[in-house]
Amino acid sequence: MAKTVFDVLDDRIAKAIQVNEEFVTSGGARTLEGYKEACGVIRGLALARRELQDLAKNYMEETDD
Repeated sequence: MAKTVFDVLDDRIAKAIQVNEEFVTSGGARTLEGYKEACGVIRGLALARRELQDLAKNYMEETDD
């Protein structure tokens, strides 16, 4: 099955989350502020990803009818 725009966006968001998680776990955040910023980015991306997945699910359900 061909990838939808939802799949492409989900993959990109997942990759961005992974990059930020690796930054934190590898010690890239040298200050508390840097750590908080990276965690905020991860939290925001995770929220965006959940919203995108809900939107994709609702869209697919509507098109199946």
